[in-house]
Amino acid sequence: MRLVIANCQVDYVGRLTSHLPKARRLLLVKSDGSVSIHADDRAYKPLNWMSPPCWLVENGGDDGKRLWVVTNKAGEELRITIDEIEHDSSHELGIDPGLVKDGVEAHLQELLAEHVETLGPGYSLVRREYMTAIGPVDLLCRDADGASVAVEIKRRGEIDGVEQLTRYLELLNRDPLLAPVSGVFAAQQIKPQARTLAEDRGIRCLTLDYEAMRGIESTEFRLF
Repeated sequence: MRLVIANCQVDYVGRLTSHLPKARRLLLVKSDGSVSIHADDRAYKPLNWMSPPCWLVENGGDDGKRLWVVTNKAGEELRITIDEIEHDSSHELGIDPGLVKDGVEAHLQELLAEHVETLGPGYSLVRREYMTAIGPVDLLCRDADGASVAVEIKRRGEIDGVEQLTRYLELLNRDPLLAPVSGVFAAQQIKPQARTLAEDRGIRCLTLDYEAMRGIESTEFRLF
């Protein structure tokens, strides 16, 4: 992983355009090729990023400025104009063992993958643990119309779970092979604040009955 602290401005050019004016920021270049730009707030959510596969080219100008151009397979560009670099270091983190999920939560994911029709008629599973630059989406599915659907599964559905799914959706919707991607937030219990936030962002909520999914009780599910 490469960590760069620099005074820079950032422009994203593609299907959409965005601009970050000049400021002091952290640039993160990971071994998978992804590049993300961070400010000293927003927890771990980047201000902008380019997910792999992508390619970074560094250019130097006569005026002393540097230009990083990060290009993805769709030809979109993340252009980072650097006035000054305060810190530049590389670190080898090794292979990460990944997140170990709660036993019930992991079993819910397995059950929902096996019975994906719980999400709705005509749904099909694309992949469990669909990897993105910021972590794995629990389930990537397609609905009856063939549209992509990302599913985040929790034992208790809280606001941070909705935020997590929102980040996945922002990233997945940049992939022209997947977009448009909608979201389903599935949990045994969903707090009212989390439900309100999810619905405000166009994310559907699904309440799961763990015992019913194990075949102990009725297989009828409640969709909200």
